[in-house]
Amino acid sequence: MNTFLAKITTIYKDPTLRRRIVFTIVALIVFRLLAAIPVPGINTASLSSLIANNQLFGLLDLFSGGGISRLSIVMLGVGPYITASIIIQLLTMMVPSLKNMMHDEGEAGRAKLSQYSRVLSVPLAMLQALGFILLLESPAYNIIPHLGSSALILNVIVATAGSVLLMWIGELISEFGVGNGVSLIIFAGIIARLPGQLPQLLAQFQTAGAANVPLYILALVIAVIVIGAVVFITEAERSVPVTYAKQVRGNKVYGGVSTYLPLRLNQAGVIPIIFALSILIVPATIANFFISNANTTIASVATTIVGLLNPSGWTYGLAYFILVFLFTYFYTAVTFDPQQISENLQKSGAFIPGVRPGDSTMQYLARVVTRITLVGALFLGVIAILPLIMQGFTGGTSFAIGGTALLIVVSVVIDLIKKVDAQIAMREY
Repeated sequence: MNTFLAKITTIYKDPTLRRRIVFTIVALIVFRLLAAIPVPGINTASLSSLIANNQLFGLLDLFSGGGISRLSIVMLGVGPYITASIIIQLLTMMVPSLKNMMHDEGEAGRAKLSQYSRVLSVPLAMLQALGFILLLESPAYNIIPHLGSSALILNVIVATAGSVLLMWIGELISEFGVGNGVSLIIFAGIIARLPGQLPQLLAQFQTAGAANVPLYILALVIAVIVIGAVVFITEAERSVPVTYAKQVRGNKVYGGVSTYLPLRLNQAGVIPIIFALSILIVPATIANFFISNANTTIASVATTIVGLLNPSGWTYGLAYFILVFLFTYFYTAVTFDPQQISENLQKSGAFIPGVRPGDSTMQYLARVVTRITLVGALFLGVIAILPLIMQGFTGGTSFAIGGTALLIVVSVVIDLIKKVDAQIAMREY
């Protein structure tokens, strides 16, 4: 408690740190204000009914920060930017020049790749906005009245500009605030849903009476266990011992120090879940657009795809689990390069005891990372499908916050606390 109060005092007294935190809070308030500005001319009753009854749109609404439930000017959220980042990271695995740019050019190379992601997010946002508006305008949903060409173009431009604006706000938070801006925007969107969902749960509980008390107690216990597991897995790491060789320079001896290389159990964080959701949402959204097509074959195929990708179905859960599992390995492979670490250790005169420098060190690190990533990938996969498992045990009852949202919230809070602690430590030194 004393340590916590000391940190609060440090934050309050340090003008730079205080300014960073205030900037982050103000930026998130601006985001929430933007999410409350609706596109004019919507059928709000039909939209509310659609969000409540369609789990796909409910999921999209979760990651747009409530932008879809109001059909706000930031209805796309940071989705296009995340999708663009996925595409660029996939290309770094396939295009040697991009891979060399990321590894050889260091911070400058990563800055170029980030710029490519920003540029690519603009046409992606335009395509997503066009598809989404046409989908809601279709007779199957009739959320938006029929738009003329000029009104359609204007709405696409507004939605695209809103997504780019959110991307810019996220990057401003990362640069001038505290924490990862994009993650904090998603976090704020999830938290903003709770005040509206808690009264619904309370009404549900009062309607069901005492019969469902064990169910709610079970849900609360599972939530506490999941939070504890998320914290444990997020913080867990495998320490690989590293020793620096002794070097004699003149009359002095340098090196001979033993340290360790920390390898995180879950190096990918929540990124694989966001990647998997982005991949699953696209075909389902496109299929929804063609479900009322005059061609019976196209309509039948679209209906089949929508049925297979229904978030309450087992095929969706299986595909979700597999994608999260694979993306965990993929993202770890992108962000952790055993060869580069092996070369850096060799250049600095360091080695892992019992392992020869060079290729042997690279193979050893690759084996260790593959083994520990297995645990992290399985954990993320289970967390992703936790709502489906819970609904299976509880007869379809939904809860205020699912496993994916819980993982994002807890991970972002942990990362934010670490960033604040790092800022405090830096100022103390």
